[in-house]
Amino acid sequence: MPAAWRESAPADAAWPSAQWWRGFGSAELDRYMAQAISANYDIAAAVARVREADAQATIAGAALLPTLGADLTAFTQRTQTTQFGHLDFHQISPQLTASYIVDFWGKNQAAQTAALATATASRHDQATVELTVMTAVALAYFQTLELQDRIAVAEQNLASAETTLRGLRLQLAAGIATALDVAQQETTVATISASIPPLHQQLSQSIDALAILIGQPPQSISASAAALADLSVPVVRPGLPSELLRRRPDVAEAEAQLIAANANIVVARASLFPNIALTASGGYASSSLSTLLKSSSSVYSVAGGLTQPIFEGGALRAQVEFARARRDELVADYRKAILTAFTNVEDALAQVQQSAEQLSRQQTAVAKASRANHIAQAQLRSGVVSILTVLNTETALFSAQDAVVQAQYAQMQSLVNLFAALGGGWREEAVR
Repeated sequence: MPAAWRESAPADAAWPSAQWWRGFGSAELDRYMAQAISANYDIAAAVARVREADAQATIAGAALLPTLGADLTAFTQRTQTTQFGHLDFHQISPQLTASYIVDFWGKNQAAQTAALATATASRHDQATVELTVMTAVALAYFQTLELQDRIAVAEQNLASAETTLRGLRLQLAAGIATALDVAQQETTVATISASIPPLHQQLSQSIDALAILIGQPPQSISASAAALADLSVPVVRPGLPSELLRRRPDVAEAEAQLIAANANIVVARASLFPNIALTASGGYASSSLSTLLKSSSSVYSVAGGLTQPIFEGGALRAQVEFARARRDELVADYRKAILTAFTNVEDALAQVQQSAEQLSRQQTAVAKASRANHIAQAQLRSGVVSILTVLNTETALFSAQDAVVQAQYAQMQSLVNLFAALGGGWREEAVR
């Protein structure tokens, strides 16, 4: 177990809460999350799997208890005794039958343990599915805002480029600008304009993806009035790596599956030994109701049986070997789940740090590009520089503004990934 995170300095832990998305300060995102929890079909399927596993656990536990059944038979029989005579026979027989398989080798107990562990694993799987859905909703929402912001940037730059183009056309008419200057600016306008339709297409696809996640038709979601810059940036400080294993539902699921696999070895091994069964039945049998409950009418039977498999073609021993191999497979999966959890956190911490640095530098680039464009526009009007200089500064500014929006999304994406890597506020103690 690593002693500390490589990508984070030691600090007091600030683990995500169960509603970690509230840290972004978006009421709209809160509403989408609530809709996803109640209407997402992946979550609904996971809940149904929990019910399935609980039912299987009940079925497995029933083998530890005796079975009891009731039986009531009544019949009438007429037989011929002479050529003109007959004999009627009536019988009424209510009985109770009980049977019990002695769990001498612990087979039924182990089967119940395996079923209970599987039910626990299904609950952890449900938590994993919920975390995956919540992460996907947040990312889809942030991507929607990113694309809207990029469209706004492109349209703003398009309007600026068209203003410059109109000015050049006036200068051309006055003999100040050349036809080449106008053609170059027309190319810039056309290039920016052509970049907008693909962004609208991506925006539509992002909204559709969000609609599926919240269980709604795409037509029910409209464009958001928010922007990435309006969101808050929550602070997350991971605790010790050893604490992570109790906060990741996928790791807990792998552990529960391993417990079930160990129990299944006991079940398979017990199949090699004799099976002991006890049965008993008791009741009354009488030809008339008046004498049915008399002691002389009571009947009963008690039996015990032992069944020992002798030759099964190696199937039973192969079943034991299969259970052991399955256990070894899940041991490897469990260890991999632990290493994957550590790696996810380290990657997310590095992504958070680098995305914040990238955003800061990109904002600086926007400020410098904006200043350069402002100077170039002023010098163009004074006749100091050519339109080519202005075109270069416009292109640089547009690229920088578009990049800063993408950097804002990358920062939000990194925070969501960190929340998910830390388990999204899930705690194993809450399940137990």
